[in-house]
Amino acid sequence: MTTESDITPSAADRHHPMLKLALELGPLMIFFFANLRGQWLVEKFPALSELGGPLFVATALFMAATVVSLFVSKVVLGHLPIMPFVSGIVVVIFGSLSIWLQNETFIKMKPTIVNALFGVALLGGLAFGRSLLGYVFNAAFQLDAEGWRKLTIRWGVFFLFLAVLNEVVWRNFSDDTWVAFKVWGTMPITIIFTLAQMPLVLKHSLAPETGGEK
Repeated sequence: MTTESDITPSAADRHHPMLKLALELGPLMIFFFANLRGQWLVEKFPALSELGGPLFVATALFMAATVVSLFVSKVVLGHLPIMPFVSGIVVVIFGSLSIWLQNETFIKMKPTIVNALFGVALLGGLAFGRSLLGYVFNAAFQLDAEGWRKLTIRWGVFFLFLAVLNEVVWRNFSDDTWVAFKVWGTMPITIIFTLAQMPLVLKHSLAPETGGEK
């Protein structure tokens, strides 16, 4: 099974930009609204009561939507974006454990595990002299070695920050607050952080004809 970087634009990605966005955000939106209307869903579809409370119902629908999203991405776009793919695996594993053991902790820790995994991978790669971020972003822009190093450090620390932030939110706030944060908090924070990196990217960009460090 082949995967591609989230920002490597295939021909299908360029022709279906809104579909790509819907595939990435759709499962999260389903998770949010299923948790919000969990009791209503159980009343309309009594079989869902076997799953447990609203968060478990939302988790099951989140898992199903994630699998469908990855399947459609593979069929229509021709590849599996690496970050949603890794996240999807963790969703299925931790979501299944949550429902099976009737323990919400597993699904709540999913963002912690995924973000910590990415953060450690990026920072760990630097320890071995490898800027793994360069392999992900080099199709979008070319940076010098120092630029890749700085950008990798920032993204690695940012992923670890998201992991810690998720732990703080789910351990100290209600389920509804955590779900809302997961959908409406994480995405804006990530967008703001990404935009904040543009000065660094512009400063260390190489002219297209010179090539870049990998």
